[in-house]
This record gives sequence, C-alpha cells and structure tokens, in this order.
Amino acid sequence: MKKVVIAYSGGLDTSFCAKYLSVEKGLEVHAVSVNTGGFTEADIEKIRANAYALGATSYE
Repeated sequence: MKKVVIAYSGGLDTSFCAKYLSVEKGLEVHAVSVNTGGFTEADIEKIRANAYALGATSYE
C-alpha cells in the first residue's frame, strides 16, 4: 500500500483530502499538524479524532 503524509489542520480542505486519499485512492494516510500556539489541548484532541475518523492511519 502506498503511503502519503498530509499537513492536516482539521479544516474543510485537509479533511476532504484525508478522506479522499484514504477512501477513494486507497492510500495509507499519515496526518501531521504543527501547533504554533494557536490550538488548545481540546482543539488538538478534536483534530486528532477527526483525522482518525476520516481514515488517517496515524496523527502526530
């Protein structure tokens, strides 16, 4: 299985990409976010849960 890493913000565009790449293209999706101070811990947990729900294999 081919793998892909996406910069995942949890927004509409990257959420679409995560689902499209995992479900439609059959890729192993690894989602990555960088917290530059704009996210709370609750935000990060919600983003993490969404990434997995949309088909990501991992989230960092």
